[in-house]
Amino acid sequence: MARCVFLFPGQGSQYVGMGKTFFDRSEEARRLFERADEVLGYPLTRICFEGPEDELKLTRNTQPALLLVSTAAFRLFGRKPVVAAGHSLGEYSAHVAAGTIAFEDALRLVHQRGIYMQEAVPVGVGAMAALLGAEYESVVAACAAAEGGQVQIANWNSPDQIVISGHKAAVEHAVKNIKAAKAVMLPVSAPFHSALMAGAEERLAADLDAVEFRDPEFPVITNVDAGMIRTGAEARDALKRQVSRPVLWTKSMELLAGEKIDAFVEFGAGKVLCGLIRRIGKGWPHPFTVQSVENPESLEKAAVL
Repeated sequence: MARCVFLFPGQGSQYVGMGKTFFDRSEEARRLFERADEVLGYPLTRICFEGPEDELKLTRNTQPALLLVSTAAFRLFGRKPVVAAGHSLGEYSAHVAAGTIAFEDALRLVHQRGIYMQEAVPVGVGAMAALLGAEYESVVAACAAAEGGQVQIANWNSPDQIVISGHKAAVEHAVKNIKAAKAVMLPVSAPFHSALMAGAEERLAADLDAVEFRDPEFPVITNVDAGMIRTGAEARDALKRQVSRPVLWTKSMELLAGEKIDAFVEFGAGKVLCGLIRRIGKGWPHPFTVQSVENPESLEKAAVL
């Protein structure tokens, strides 16, 4: 059997209609969606399937919606990986898959996480920018020298894609001083994974302490340290520190360069992580395939791995 790594996407991958074909064709998926509505006390399923997009994009809705769709896709696949990883919010989905956190607890956590992150900084104060083709060291230097507040690397997504986050003026100043093939200000409502999220991180820590964490059934790579998590205590600690610190996705994936991985399978909405691993793993000694699972058709393709 193929040695697989399971990947779970984060915020930005969502789209109206995600998960509906699973709901329509699977009783197991239907029960999971109905359970999510019951746990949260509002129609998350309707928001997933019908939107409107502006409602789905609200962080408090986006985060549980993505976790729900990823969990449905993983459960229908019905196999376990040698290791899993999730991008930002997706780390919660990875831990649900690994049995570290109960699905219901994770739904409540990410719903609250979304609220805390949105409330941490007034709209218009913070910003984020994506940089394509910029050197990591030059981005670090430009952030350190930026004027107008704090700015830092928020996501190191691939060798050629870095996202910075912080005060709007500082982000704009840093962008002007970074040599990049392309720089894009992102349409986000808050400066995620920056020091400005410290208040949200503190609020979420109390919620994480109130939830039971078990040892995962398989290792999970944590964003904040780019290291393997093997105990529930380690998982809770990493998730506590994740909100205000960078997503070290490139380093996380590079842990697997010599592991003879046969396939990477992304569960949930979109194919963002499939694209990133193709770029990160280019030139690795062991060839691998990449497959997304976001509907019954792609589930069937992945089943032959």
